[in-house]
Amino acid sequence: MTENTSTKELLALIEQRIADNQVKDAVHKIKFMTARDVIKELVRG
Repeated sequence: MTENTSTKELLALIEQRIADNQVKDAVHKIKFMTARDVIKELVRG
């Protein structure tokens, strides 16, 4: 991931980490889920 990563790519990366359970613990997973939801809200406008 770079600063030029698109929003779609970022969301896909976050979704994959959540799906594969590539997180430190439950709190870390919730942070990813929250980030995903915030990004989706921002994109929708």
